[in-house]
Amino acid sequence: MSKRINRNGAAEGPAGTEAPMAAAPVPESAQPSPDDFPVFTPASYVRDNVAGLAALALCLASIVIVLPALGVNPAGTLLTADILTLVALAAGFLDYRRKAAFYQELHGLLAQLRQACVLPSLIPEPSFLEGRIAFCTAARLGQLSSEETALLRDDAAAYRRYIELWIHETKTPIAAIKLMLANEPSPLSAKVARELERVEAQVDQALYYARSTSVERDYAIREVNLAAAAREACKRNTRFLIERGALPAFDIPEDLTVLADEPWLVFMLGQVVTNAAKYGATRIQFAAREEEPGTSRGRTVLEVRDDGCGIPAADVPRVFERGFTGQVGRAAGSATGMGLYLVASLCASMGLHVGLASEEGVGTRVILTFPHDRTRKDLFGA
Repeated sequence: MSKRINRNGAAEGPAGTEAPMAAAPVPESAQPSPDDFPVFTPASYVRDNVAGLAALALCLASIVIVLPALGVNPAGTLLTADILTLVALAAGFLDYRRKAAFYQELHGLLAQLRQACVLPSLIPEPSFLEGRIAFCTAARLGQLSSEETALLRDDAAAYRRYIELWIHETKTPIAAIKLMLANEPSPLSAKVARELERVEAQVDQALYYARSTSVERDYAIREVNLAAAAREACKRNTRFLIERGALPAFDIPEDLTVLADEPWLVFMLGQVVTNAAKYGATRIQFAAREEEPGTSRGRTVLEVRDDGCGIPAADVPRVFERGFTGQVGRAAGSATGMGLYLVASLCASMGLHVGLASEEGVGTRVILTFPHDRTRKDLFGA
């Protein structure tokens, strides 16, 4: 039973049926949409000034009752009521026009706004009291938002530097222990080496997570030999693959290169490989192909297919979410839900695309797409 990627990039199962396909998630804001905000319209303005309209109606009623009692003829009473009505309506119309220009412009900006601190610079300060209060409030909130963001950025940068320093310091004793184990081979040292490899893999995962959350550029896009990167990823996880009985196979042209950061690419492929072996795969097949070469949509597609236990259809759309382990991961007990999340994050940073298709009991495919666009190398290359 096999599946393939159709022309639209979706995975197909037997007889052309659609199989679950997951792509790297696009972050969505949890904030309410600007379409949900109150809109300043004539109807809303009238509703907001019901008290004033009621006062006007009461005033007109008083004129109609009081002026005739004071001896004013009906024509004079009607003229007085008309003048008062026209003056009140004109004042209301001018007040509406003045406020509508500000609030409608504000509503339009909210639909495009991405940073709160820039809002006061995009709109002129209004001339009416309520608008000035709203404007000053927005300016103050923008200032506080900028200050809070700067503090959070500094804290995150300091924490990231600490984590990276800790990781590099931790790698030193790991390397020393590996050297001691290599000098004293024994059945026990082989077991310790396997556990040490797991520790090193988790340390590397923490390092790349710290780098993936940084706004600083910690990578350089270069031409990378895809076959060499795939073999290096398997080589770094040799003990784990042997222990799990997973055999990698490669169908990648030896001269095929892609535009990526080599350490990041090797790490990502390592995450895919260890995931496959962890969940019962006995064979991990790497296959690469070029699509639409020589065009603006030219790309290289790397498919990593395994024959593991597969992923339940309900879990496939969420596999790239941070911390999501799913039914299979919870059953295994050792899943962290970070491996595929990091793959998606690093792909997004390098301008790559990652997708996943799986069928429970059959296996899983991870598809990495490398655009041929040379400007990526010019922009991000060393």
